[in-house]
Amino acid sequence: MKARQKRLAFVGLAILGVGAASALALTALKGNISYFFSPSQVAANEAPPDHVFRLGGLVTEGTIQRQEDGLTVHFDVTDNAETVKVAYTGILPDLFSEGSGVVARGRLGSDGVFYADEVLAKHDEEYMPPEVASTLKTAHAEGVADAAAGSGAPN
Repeated sequence: MKARQKRLAFVGLAILGVGAASALALTALKGNISYFFSPSQVAANEAPPDHVFRLGGLVTEGTIQRQEDGLTVHFDVTDNAETVKVAYTGILPDLFSEGSGVVARGRLGSDGVFYADEVLAKHDEEYMPPEVASTLKTAHAEGVADAAAGSGAPN
């Protein structure tokens, strides 16, 4: 085998190896990715059915209901445009409360309830996850635009 053929074979094997490694990495990542969706996106059926994703927004005032077992909690999450019911079994973070920002990871059930495996709450009065803040800002802007369109005011 000539030197040129050896180099071509080596380059071919290297490209094949990089391609195989990339395919394996992408396959592994695909199973672990959990996208973020707002309640408005969930209501619009943009969230993947039967797949783990993150839901973020504000805990709606007066919706926290604790079950008799002491661990199961039902509450609503809103982005001030739409609301999604959430069920969680486990210990909630200390900072979890009505009106606070929250991000829950889980699946959407066939009954329209989001079954959370994990619930994260904001850590101080100023902090809100960037995804939640942008979702609330977008929902607020759409709500203002809808109100202006309904009142007959020029845009």
